Amino acid sequence: MSDQSSVGKPVSRLEGRLKVTGAAKYAAEYDAPNLLYGYVINSTITKGKITSIDTSAATAVEGVVAVFSHENRPELPWLDIKYADMDAPPGTVFKPLYDNEIKYNGQPIALLVANDFETARYASTLVRFEYEEEFFETCLDNNLEKGRDAKKGIATLLKPPPPAPTGNFEKAFENSAVKHTAEYLHSTEHHNPMELFATTTVYEGNGKLTIFDKTQGTINNQLYVANAFGLSYKNVRVIAPFVGGTFGSGLRPQHQLFLCVMAALELKRNVRVTLDRKQMFTFGHRPQTYQKLRFSTDENGSITAMNHLAIGETSQFEDYAESVVTWSHKLYPAANTLLEYKLAPLDLPSPLDMRAPGGCTAMHAIECMMDELSYKLKMDPLELRLRNYSEIDPSTGKSFTSKELKQCYLKAAERFGWKDRNPEPGSMTRGNKLVGYGMATGIWDAYQFPSRIEAIITKEGKLIINNAVTDIGTGTFTVMTQVAADALGLPLEDVTFNYGDSQKPFSMFQGGSAIAASTASAIIIAARALKKKLLKKAKAISNSPLKAAAEDDVMFKNGTIRLKKDPMSVVSFQEIVASNNGRPVRTVNMGMPHAFKLRKYTKATHSAAFVEVEVDKELKTIAVTRAVSAVAAGKILNPKTARSQITGSMVWGISKALHEETILDEKLGKYINTNLAEYHIPVHADVNELDVIFADEPDELINEAGVKGVGEIGLVAMPAAIANAIFHATGKRINKLPVHFDELL
Repeated sequence: MSDQSSVGKPVSRLEGRLKVTGAAKYAAEYDAPNLLYGYVINSTITKGKITSIDTSAATAVEGVVAVFSHENRPELPWLDIKYADMDAPPGTVFKPLYDNEIKYNGQPIALLVANDFETARYASTLVRFEYEEEFFETCLDNNLEKGRDAKKGIATLLKPPPPAPTGNFEKAFENSAVKHTAEYLHSTEHHNPMELFATTTVYEGNGKLTIFDKTQGTINNQLYVANAFGLSYKNVRVIAPFVGGTFGSGLRPQHQLFLCVMAALELKRNVRVTLDRKQMFTFGHRPQTYQKLRFSTDENGSITAMNHLAIGETSQFEDYAESVVTWSHKLYPAANTLLEYKLAPLDLPSPLDMRAPGGCTAMHAIECMMDELSYKLKMDPLELRLRNYSEIDPSTGKSFTSKELKQCYLKAAERFGWKDRNPEPGSMTRGNKLVGYGMATGIWDAYQFPSRIEAIITKEGKLIINNAVTDIGTGTFTVMTQVAADALGLPLEDVTFNYGDSQKPFSMFQGGSAIAASTASAIIIAARALKKKLLKKAKAISNSPLKAAAEDDVMFKNGTIRLKKDPMSVVSFQEIVASNNGRPVRTVNMGMPHAFKLRKYTKATHSAAFVEVEVDKELKTIAVTRAVSAVAAGKILNPKTARSQITGSMVWGISKALHEETILDEKLGKYINTNLAEYHIPVHADVNELDVIFADEPDELINEAGVKGVGEIGLVAMPAAIANAIFHATGKRINKLPVHFDELL
């Protein structure tokens, strides 16, 4: 390892200058000659059938090239098969322009292609559709009784169904000293990343395509396009080096990709399709979810029984499910548990993963329930959690690979000043503001996916790492360069990390807080193999000073291999490549999760959030004035980018608790605030003092890099901590998110 090691250092983003100067190109910014522009046309009814389409007025507009609908779309291989991408839930994947059936409001029903974007958008308003409308159901509240078990599919590997009941919940709950029942609901939230979803398809001829797409998985979209259009995988290249935020919305290929590729293949032209902000609300939402919890404790606060019921929304054609109720018993021990999860099919598009899917939904209810119990017990909320602390996973009896949640509690409480809290609701004031303190626990899975790395030493003695992974703005490019540099003992400037290209070696999509562990571990494995190869070639050089050296006898430093006992005995990488007839030295290696080795363990990240709110005594407006999050996520590869991830998650927690809500008109079956004026998100004035602490959590078991992801763990505890702080400030318990200030009046 180089003494100039960069892992663990707060290295600034290597692509930062490109982004802030506008030099970084996103999906809708790539130049392509003779480019056509497609504009998506969306249904204006919620359910029914298209009975006629009149395109005459639109096609009469100068510059209009084509209008595609179910009536004239090309025949495609996927239209007769049940095809799913890597992240598809069980059911029948949605196929744009498949037939005349309308499944949800805003469904893409046509694509108008023109010589420029403005003409395409204008002409799209001239296409006339006639419909035969049908009765629809879009309200979760009215369909809770229709909740049913989710179908099983590949998605259940990452989102397992609830475990079987333990003990006798009803009897234990009834006989417990302290018990509480509460219902919780959160509204629909829609993905609104800064970069709109867009695809630029370059038609290369002979069935070859180069696609610039907003995605979290270049290879996932490559597979999707090849299967949908019957193309050879090697003829479909998907590129996405810069992605302006996705956080789940780009895990699945979105419909603009399909429509753009379809138009390019049919017209044999380069085509770009960009969704506008309103069209971003035609896919990509966190499902509204109803939860009912019944928890009980003995007189000392030890939990005796837990019942957690959740009913989530899904579409009529797919079973999108989340892990909601499984977190209760993974966090707190109880001898008697009853965990139930149901789905209610509605006439809406399939929900999508949204940062910490299921986790932040669950922890809001679980941690507000724990807060309720603490008041009933007249016990400090932190003390109640410490009293129910478990070093093992209570749901399985397995040990954690590492768990420093207690350290998170204590460090964050001290930094926040929790000891100064007056436990009486409404007792703390600051001028004309009521002050409330709240806290909550966070937990999230520590995933790892397979990843293949190509590692190359060039004739200049520099390192190239190739992998298809994307960087959705989380710092992956920078952090993986750091890992690779340290793995070969090189300075950062001597490492090139090529990514975001489906032609590079395999990577899953970037999601689930899994990529740091997946890609970093694979880089370390590839670096080990490359070092062995380099040493073998170094020993074979005529008169090599390393001829008798074993692996343990040498160190890799600054582009050389040196004897540890005699650092002057050295062979440079350049010499090794020169002795290899000038050919670069390369290896290709796969990093895999240690499924067998870790089968006896539970893998998880943990956090604790402490929040202060101020509530205006008269107006009841709410402000989060400060918050502290402590996070246990194994080794922190780059504290600067990791801190950025946690603070971003904390802001999202504020947004979920107080701002974000897509309002559904039940009579029309459509979302009505489909813009950023009325779909509220936090602005600078909503975000005050945010502090992040990383626990010291070495984990020698979990993977080669010892890391767990930090993308989602910063979010899961925040909404509950805010809701609990509002109760402490006002004495009013509001269990529906987002909390509207008028409910405090």
